[in-house]
Amino acid sequence: MDLPHPTWLRSFEAAARLGSFSAAAEELGLTPAAVSQQMRLLEQHLKTTLFERLPRGVALTDMGEAYAQPVRKGLGDIQVATAGLFGKARRQRVKVRASISCAALVIAPRLQEFLERHPEIEVELSTFVWANRFQDGISDIDIRFGFGDWTDGRVTHLGHEFAIPVCPPDYLAGFGDAPTLDRLAAAHVLTIHGSESDWPRLFAQIGLPLPVATRVTRFDSSLMALQSMTAGSGLAIVLESFAQPFLDRGLVVAPVTDRLAIRPAHFLVERDGAWQRDEIRAFSDWIRGLFVTG
Repeated sequence: MDLPHPTWLRSFEAAARLGSFSAAAEELGLTPAAVSQQMRLLEQHLKTTLFERLPRGVALTDMGEAYAQPVRKGLGDIQVATAGLFGKARRQRVKVRASISCAALVIAPRLQEFLERHPEIEVELSTFVWANRFQDGISDIDIRFGFGDWTDGRVTHLGHEFAIPVCPPDYLAGFGDAPTLDRLAAAHVLTIHGSESDWPRLFAQIGLPLPVATRVTRFDSSLMALQSMTAGSGLAIVLESFAQPFLDRGLVVAPVTDRLAIRPAHFLVERDGAWQRDEIRAFSDWIRGLFVTG
């Protein structure tokens, strides 16, 4: 079947929404007779009755109700696409990638600040586990964790990182009044892929022998380790910036005050040429401030 005339669909959507041919005519700048005629032609074209004609106004039939929803959505999608592509205030878009832990625990909770400050910019935030180069079309900006030795964009160091040991409050309480880090680690350790060496470094720093853990659970992201920990067991070493939301909500505690300096760090990597765009510069400035002050 051929598509109905667009004018008929526009009148149909207005009449369905307003429940009146007269009200639809007033909104569209037509006469009630013109709208009524268009609806008769539309019903003839579709070979079905879309409206019940009432003494005052009209009501959709079951078929009319079913048809109104996709027509309304279709016209709405056309309006949004037209405004987005051809409107005077075309919105700018920034595509950002970060590790799942950085995206979920550092960027996403504060992203609304940036959006309110820059309503003209849309942000697409995606995640990766490890990334060492840009992929076509996926991102303009990466927030990568490493040593800053990438060559596929402009690299900016986002500050030195510290990691801290954390565990659930109930887990800590189970070790009595004077729990020690070696006792906590000996019972259950949560390790994060790529950060296994943090354990011997931390224990060497505090002058304790590294215990052999009775139970070891391994994760490929700090986010998963922290989420698992909220179930009530285990000790993990995670970046302080990642642990902070869980510390703020009392989901985990830091059993000691020791902090471990981390050699790798987060870096802002802007795709070659991307920093020439105003929206990229705006987001990059915000990210730098987020890591310095966050």
